[in-house]
Amino acid sequence: MATKCYYTILAFLLLLLNLSHYGEAAKNDLGASFIFGDSLVDAGNNNYLSTLSKANIPPNGIDFKATGGNPTGRYTNGRTIGDIVGEELGQPNYAVPFLAPNATGKAILHGVNYASGGGGILNATGRIFVNRLGMDVQIDYFSITRKEIDKLLGKSEAKEFVSKRSIFSITVGANDFLNNYLLPLLSIGARISQSPDSFVEDMISHFRAQLTRLYQMDARKFVIGNVGPIGCIPYQKTINQLNEDQCVDLANKLALQYNARLKDLVAELNDNLPGATFVLANVYDLVLELIKNYDKYGFTTSSRACCGNGGQFAGIIPCGPTSSMCSDRYKHVFWDPYHPSEAANLIVAKQLLDGDTRYISPINLRHLRDL
Repeated sequence: MATKCYYTILAFLLLLLNLSHYGEAAKNDLGASFIFGDSLVDAGNNNYLSTLSKANIPPNGIDFKATGGNPTGRYTNGRTIGDIVGEELGQPNYAVPFLAPNATGKAILHGVNYASGGGGILNATGRIFVNRLGMDVQIDYFSITRKEIDKLLGKSEAKEFVSKRSIFSITVGANDFLNNYLLPLLSIGARISQSPDSFVEDMISHFRAQLTRLYQMDARKFVIGNVGPIGCIPYQKTINQLNEDQCVDLANKLALQYNARLKDLVAELNDNLPGATFVLANVYDLVLELIKNYDKYGFTTSSRACCGNGGQFAGIIPCGPTSSMCSDRYKHVFWDPYHPSEAANLIVAKQLLDGDTRYISPINLRHLRDL
């Protein structure tokens, strides 16, 4: 009898231990990561589009361990910032690209990636690539996912899952300048008819509506990246024939103008959308710090693309099988003419996860997850 009682108590204690461990694990795990944006975070959606913007060719993905170095459609040599953040926040699988055939059933409960190379806030952005998913379409696609989550979990649990256990990460805006307003030849008409102030206001007003739509579908935890120093990427340095330590003033000035308005928008949304937390990622200052002080972080160059061709900084032709490729990929801030290397993405992700308000405010991403 005593033995039976002993085993009952032991079983009860083990159950309590398991429950407390489960509670702790749930607290420290990210339920889902929903990723929106452009080629900086595209994980393969453009593979399924008839588009001129693709990265599913080698040597892209050469350091992506999950596929043994095969390309996935990520525009870098390894993981994107979105991949690294998801891993660090306890997500067991990478967010699956929405257009991929396996983006169904329980797989979507780890998160879905809607990002698309060439996509922007404005629908006209990226038309040079023929096809791409702009933010409006990406949010249309999320509404499909949202209904699927209702079916998988039931309406009440689905709402809790999306609002409390999911993070919505949005990295967009650079293409609205690079592949719209600043595009040689195609954009001259737009620049004549629309001042920079008016163009930026157009972006902000569209973005406000897009973020509000996500809120209406129960999104509550947001991280919004501002536009990086687009005047300093190898492509801009090469086509403008700049020196190593120079950047294109107009491009950076437009990015800063937009970023100032974005900061206001984030504050406005935090005030006006009850229960939501909008976190602003200061990508501009973070990446500029890497570009200016690259040697401090173990890089040998922040001006030359590791993989690319053309001009002084290999900055004209995108990375592909015929490109020249550096042997020291982890010593280059830029993988190709436009996109950071995995080594740079790791440094940026670390600051977003654990950094202070210089780079991520009002709270960092670990704190956002635990809200």
